[in-house]
Amino acid sequence: MSRKAFDKFINKEPKGAAKREMFKVEKRRAKADARAAGEELRRKKKEKKLGIATQETRPTKQERKNKNPQHTGHSKQEPKFKVARKKREEGQTEKTVKSFDKPFKKQEGKIEITTGNKAATTTKKTQPIVLKKAADAQQMPLNKFVAHAGVSGRREAAEIIKQGLVTVNGEKIVEPSFRVDGTENVQVKGKRIFPQHNLVYFLVNKPKDYITTSKDPEGRKTVLDLMKGATTERIYPVGRLDRNTTGVLIMTNDGELAQKLTHPSFEIKKIYEVKLDKVVTKKDIEAIANGITLDDGFIQADSVAYVDNKDKSLIGIEIHSGRNRIVRRIFEHLGYDVRGLDRVMFANLTKKNVDRGKYRPLTEKEVRLLKFMNQSFVKKGTAKNASTNAAKYTEFED
Repeated sequence: MSRKAFDKFINKEPKGAAKREMFKVEKRRAKADARAAGEELRRKKKEKKLGIATQETRPTKQERKNKNPQHTGHSKQEPKFKVARKKREEGQTEKTVKSFDKPFKKQEGKIEITTGNKAATTTKKTQPIVLKKAADAQQMPLNKFVAHAGVSGRREAAEIIKQGLVTVNGEKIVEPSFRVDGTENVQVKGKRIFPQHNLVYFLVNKPKDYITTSKDPEGRKTVLDLMKGATTERIYPVGRLDRNTTGVLIMTNDGELAQKLTHPSFEIKKIYEVKLDKVVTKKDIEAIANGITLDDGFIQADSVAYVDNKDKSLIGIEIHSGRNRIVRRIFEHLGYDVRGLDRVMFANLTKKNVDRGKYRPLTEKEVRLLKFMNQSFVKKGTAKNASTNAAKYTEFED
């Protein structure tokens, strides 16, 4: 019998029913193995969840080698830092070498270069990135700084600077727009000043015979004498009222607000009640409403009317001009003698519920309206009806 025929006889393949039965057996065996593997995996997960330690038999080195003939004995590749060390020892060149022995930390301006076995360190100057604000972002004009320090309003502060009474770091400054940032040694009349941060606001019903200033060299009474004990902050009056003029006056240490309330560009309206020595004619009322020319130029009232039709010597006048003694000069120009002058409204604030010679702090709402220049107390572009305004003036009478 030939070898080929013998092999065919020995390795005779099953046919028909025998072959089908063999496939069924193999299939059942594969399912059983898969089921056992799944149960084992579920068991391990459950034990791990319950914290039960399990001992697993690690395959031997020979078993691992038989499983993977290419296996070299190492479970994973060499760490990068070991590879880098070997390269340096062998003299291979790297443009930039980082230290892998510890977490990488950037060293500013240093680059290490190796050539052969020699290592050289070169230092490159690198400038740190600094975000700078605009040069004058924290600066302010000197007159504003003086005003914020509570010395006076900004307009008065400008005059003080022009007079050479202010020094910055020992140098006399006569330019109000000179810019400072608050770190300088600013002195007024030899006394160092600092900006105020605790801003306070008061409304005073000024009586007669009080001077609207912080100090009077002649020793006369000032409006600050009415405010003794009101605050520990250094405050000053906003604008001026004549010695014999009474009524609404604001006292504060807020130089920026004082600037707004007194600067002509803002045209803050003021209402006065004027008591004259005789009846004012209708012709003169119309002349004041249409405007008259004084020694220092043309002036026109925003509104003028009789306060009481029974007493035509009592006049209400609304005006926004801040010129010196302007109301008195208007009536004196027309031949009247002013017996009494009372400011009943200033920037929408009245002396209602404030007795003569008394004061009260402004409310938060009032301060907010002043700061944002509420249009109700700024001069309107259209003329007002005089008879309508007359009712306003009587409302604020004492």
